[in-house]
Amino acid sequence: MKRFLTAVLALSLLAVSCSARGGRELKVLYWNIQNGMWDDQANNYDRFVDFVKGYDPDICIWTEAESRYITDTAVKMQMPEDQYLPWNWDILAARYGHQYTLICGKRDTFPQVITSKYPLRIVKRMTGNGDDIIVVHGAGWAKVDLGKGKELNIVTLHTWPAHYAYKAEDEKLSAQKREGDFFRAKEMQFICGETIATVPEAKDQWWIMTGDFNAISSVDNFHYKRPDDDPAFLVHDYIRANTPYIDIIEKLYPGEFCKSTLSGRRIDMFYVTPPLFDKVTSAHYIYDGFAKSYRDPRGKDIHNFCHPSDHYPIIVSFKLK
Repeated sequence: MKRFLTAVLALSLLAVSCSARGGRELKVLYWNIQNGMWDDQANNYDRFVDFVKGYDPDICIWTEAESRYITDTAVKMQMPEDQYLPWNWDILAARYGHQYTLICGKRDTFPQVITSKYPLRIVKRMTGNGDDIIVVHGAGWAKVDLGKGKELNIVTLHTWPAHYAYKAEDEKLSAQKREGDFFRAKEMQFICGETIATVPEAKDQWWIMTGDFNAISSVDNFHYKRPDDDPAFLVHDYIRANTPYIDIIEKLYPGEFCKSTLSGRRIDMFYVTPPLFDKVTSAHYIYDGFAKSYRDPRGKDIHNFCHPSDHYPIIVSFKLK
């Protein structure tokens, strides 16, 4: 109860402070929608659209934003013309009130997409350096024109998910060596090096970095109880030590563990730079309603897919001048 009241008080103080300054609200919704919202394909995405409209976000950031499987099956779509997403995000986004869409990060069939009420432009798409670093699912850096000279930087990503390294010859041995953790850390270093690290004044600007990091954070180790030097923490330890990013959930819910997946891990993070954190009025994962996750009863026969996703969305509100 004490931790809960601390979080409520922090949010209340932020809200009062922002309200006193006045300004407009900006709501950002992030979600890994599992195989292009496979769950709602058969329903013409009606429940998905209603869910988004209910929160009325100004900006949405979607991971796994591509149709990959035939409806209600684990059979992969073979032809691009069979895929509704990502090619029709402009049509789908218009249904929940977003005029602008952008495929931000895409290397394979797990892209990130941004949709917005405000104009978007791509700054950089990242797939690797063409040599020893590969960003398996791609990453992206976009800018959002919020008007009145205000600009928001958004970095999207979806790092490598496996315990073994990408294209490991012996996956079992690679997993035993924790090479997947080290591979993810190299992806993360590359992404930060290509985005926020290229802008010396970024710490004073509005930046968001969000996505499916497929890595847990040492700030949650009161819950995981792993060794302090566990390689599983490398990704977020790098961010904390080398960038100005702030983990919103960590700061607003101190000592509280907030899972972002049905499996019980927090791997979907929402980072912001200090000037943007100062404008946060609320932030939380959504666990109920349409977003309530459950595993498909067919189990391994359908790759253990979940409905509507194995991840939970997060919505963050800011009060801007």
